[in-house]
Amino acid sequence: MKSKILILTAVTVLLVSCGTKKTASATTPATPAVTEAAKPAALTPELAEGKNLYENSCGRCHKLYDPKKYSQEEWKPILTRMQKKAKLDDTQMASISNYITSQL
Repeated sequence: MKSKILILTAVTVLLVSCGTKKTASATTPATPAVTEAAKPAALTPELAEGKNLYENSCGRCHKLYDPKKYSQEEWKPILTRMQKKAKLDDTQMASISNYITSQL
């Protein structure tokens, strides 16, 4: 009986030691430091409101697109078309448009 327990214990220890994860620092390469140019600029209260409207009004119906995906000229008809569907007034649309323009 003791030999069965010892064998079972040895097998369990072997399986546990083989199945443990290595530490993240040993398996992943070091990430480069973020430079000041790569950090996003702080948003003004008006731009933060535009971002909030964009995320909550537009993201309610579909996935949000990165503002850089389209040019400023391409965004204008998109925002105009979506204004009616999202039931946003002109002030709210101006805020969203300013936010998107600031991200280009």
